[in-house]
Order: sequence, then C-alpha cells, then structure tokens
Amino acid sequence: MGWLTTAETIACTVAVEHSNEALEAHVALDGNPAIQPGDRVRVHGDAIRVRFGEKISVRRSATLTRAGALLRAWTRFAGHFGMAELYEVSFTGRGL
Repeated sequence: MGWLTTAETIACTVAVEHSNEALEAHVALDGNPAIQPGDRVRVHGDAIRVRFGEKISVRRSATLTRAGALLRAWTRFAGHFGMAELYEVSFTGRGL
C-alpha cells in the first residue's frame, strides 16, 4: 500500500539559541534518517523556553511520519509552484 503513511517514534536532540547573533532551533534525529518530500516530524514534550543570551540542548522523542507514494508525488508537484513564488521579485521606483 504505497499511498499510506507510516509513523515511527525516534529520539532526537533539540538545540535552541537566543542571543544577539541568533534566534534559532535545530532538531537532530538519532540515526540521521533521510527526510523526503511529504514526510513530517513532530517533536514531543513541553515548550522549550530559553532566556536571552542562552543556548541549550535537550533530548526529546519525536514522531517521524513517512509520506506514502501519492502524498510524496503531490508534495513534489505542489513544491514547484511554491518555489515559483521565490522567483517573483520586482523593484519599484518610488518618489520620496
């Protein structure tokens, strides 16, 4: 059944930084599984709160939901239209 999704629970590390240089969060899944179009990752647990100037890493569990063949194909198709929005750039001369 290639059109159905499958899910697995996997451990991960969440790194969060809140400083002058960065405001970012990164998730690293254990085993570094390949994420493909249409796949979803949901990290479980309480919200991570980081004060200004801090950088922390916490261990969590996550659910990796793999897209089936139909969802993967649709995501690839729809992604081309989303990318087109990035290419539409214009400059307008305005008198001040």
